[in-house]
Amino acid sequence: MPPLKYLAGYPDHLQEQVRALIEQDRLGAILREKYGETHAVRNDKQLYEYTLQIKDRYLRKAEPLNKVVYDNRLQVVKHALGTHTTVSRVQGSRLKASREIRIATVFRDAPAEFLKMIVVHELAHLKESEHNKPFYQLCTHMAPDYYQLEFDLRLYLTHLDCGGGGT
Repeated sequence: MPPLKYLAGYPDHLQEQVRALIEQDRLGAILREKYGETHAVRNDKQLYEYTLQIKDRYLRKAEPLNKVVYDNRLQVVKHALGTHTTVSRVQGSRLKASREIRIATVFRDAPAEFLKMIVVHELAHLKESEHNKPFYQLCTHMAPDYYQLEFDLRLYLTHLDCGGGGT
């Protein structure tokens, strides 16, 4: 079996458990049982509104977002599930910043909790640019089960990588 690239940082005993689930063809069923609910965020406008709801609840004072879209150019293989960018432009004598969040299209068909996890992750970058302790504290403030969702998302991506369908 090929290496589990999404679980590379986890202990060997945990990776062995995941390999056993894959060999028994049970990983997809377990994920479906736990995360069977899909979401209704199907297009860019809905994604923008969904993201703004979370931002307005937890990050009211953060800089405004100009754009939130699904991006089919983001490749999960390159470990980019979402991006947060700030583009600065000169307009006359002023410098104007435009903030964008792009979410990989794999989340259009992923369980609702995984979309929330990636949106929370990208929103946290509005306040913290690095993946440091304050960043993860902000993530867990917006999604208390953030760490479990991140791990389960890695299981989901591993399942897709091994040829499994969406949950």
